[in-house]
Amino acid sequence: MSALNNPIWVMSSAFPQLTLSEVIEKTRKIGAQGIDLCVFRRDGTRSDHIATHLNYESFSLDDAKRLLETFNANNLRLSIGAFENLIGGDPGQRRKNQDHLLRLIRMAHLLGGDQNDVKVGTFVGYNHELGNQDGGFQKNLEEYARVFGPIIRYAEDLGVTILYENCPMEGWRPTTYTGTFNNLTGVLAARKLMYQLIPSPNHGEIYDPSHDVWQHTNPVDVIRETDMSRLKRIHVKATRNLQNTARTYWGGMYAMQTVNEELAKRAGVPLPAHEWARMNYECLMPGFGGSDNHDWRAFCDVLRERGFAGPYEMENEADLSKGTGNMAAIVQGFKATTLFLAPMLWPLCEDGYQYDQKAHIPLKETATQDIPVTTMDSL
Repeated sequence: MSALNNPIWVMSSAFPQLTLSEVIEKTRKIGAQGIDLCVFRRDGTRSDHIATHLNYESFSLDDAKRLLETFNANNLRLSIGAFENLIGGDPGQRRKNQDHLLRLIRMAHLLGGDQNDVKVGTFVGYNHELGNQDGGFQKNLEEYARVFGPIIRYAEDLGVTILYENCPMEGWRPTTYTGTFNNLTGVLAARKLMYQLIPSPNHGEIYDPSHDVWQHTNPVDVIRETDMSRLKRIHVKATRNLQNTARTYWGGMYAMQTVNEELAKRAGVPLPAHEWARMNYECLMPGFGGSDNHDWRAFCDVLRERGFAGPYEMENEADLSKGTGNMAAIVQGFKATTLFLAPMLWPLCEDGYQYDQKAHIPLKETATQDIPVTTMDSL
């Protein structure tokens, strides 16, 4: 069983309009111990996540040294990531996403990689051309192994670990598509199968319980079945399953579908308001703005029982916080969640539940020489 002192981090996706120094200032104000820095492509196709807090086009060894010095001066630790479709979608964008992941792996290496616990977060994505065929899930596993095999070998050579998040990306395609499974790592079975296909220790996972809650799966059970050597990060985000008319009409196991609007109006059938409204849930920050459908106490307990000592990263996508566009409300959401988690993650002392700063390990400068940017064509 791990000791009660997990660090709580901020994911910088909530602050696309802020500079890195401003994100650091907000993080210290929130009382967190680290930042998962989002480094999305500036020319990417995503509109929901666009934060880019490092200059990936020209990131050098000197930039890495300055970044490590800045984080050490603020008693913070870090990881980096970008979450895109790497095995499906438009072929041109797919290749750009793959090359961007290779850039992030190089950057993580310059920042110390596994020696500094600087991981690279990513999605795998899904190839629907293969998925629509007979045996489509197996074909996606095989495409994953083909694409990620050389990527993970590159990461292993550089001492870097890639982490997959488990979001199915249910709103990633227009509502006119029937299905909402758009990221291979969205179910535990896929992640288990992926580690068999590529046994390398240099890939693992970021687990976000909110994605399983709306799929009517208990995250506590998932953790009990998880290979803990693969689990490096927890995303903190809450789901409140809505008991609304749309659920009555369309059910709780399947996505709302788009049909002829006039026909639906005549029949009195509700339609999805937008891509991310198809599964009838509300995104919350735990402890801020209402109860959610997840037992956080049981979840934190089972993680501690199974020895998880890594960061809990707060990913703020909440309607009542990030969704307001109000900076004060965004920071309030982070602060509330930090206080909500504190009794479950931090020891009790004279000042209440506080992170034990004696556990903080400064980041080290481990890279001694720069390395060139590489691409998929050169692997």
